[in-house]
Amino acid sequence: MDQLVTSLIDTFRGIPAELLVFLISLLPLLELRGGILAAGLLHVGMVKAFLLCLAGTLLPVPFILLFFRKILEWLRNTGFVRLVRRLEDKMNRKSKQIEKYKTFGLLLFVAVPLPGTGAWTGSAAAALMGMRFRDALLSVALGCVVADAIMCLLAYGVLGSIW
Repeated sequence: MDQLVTSLIDTFRGIPAELLVFLISLLPLLELRGGILAAGLLHVGMVKAFLLCLAGTLLPVPFILLFFRKILEWLRNTGFVRLVRRLEDKMNRKSKQIEKYKTFGLLLFVAVPLPGTGAWTGSAAAALMGMRFRDALLSVALGCVVADAIMCLLAYGVLGSIW
């Protein structure tokens, strides 16, 4: 992930640091983990980084919750049937981890700042499980706040003192 974030920073060097942190936080796989890493490398303050990364990570969540199933249905009717099956299999495996505890399970799943456990995956799993929009949105948002706080503490606290 470090190399990808560094490559993105180098590629988009002319963009203001805050905007770049926000944009990296929008990306699946990187999300706020990549955004916080970029913020540290670009010397963006912790509070500003926290807010930018949270906003960037949460922006796509309502759209994923509302449209993920519809997009999969549409893709199923195109030549992307194998892709849809792989996505559904992956999301179903992730949703089994969440399903036992429902909204609290989703919050915990999103709160753990590890690859594959962020807002995009959590939202897609919630959509496939048919969770109520409000419950899923609240769980993902609170999970992102926790993950963002953990990442900021690591990047600006523990790791910040090493750098």
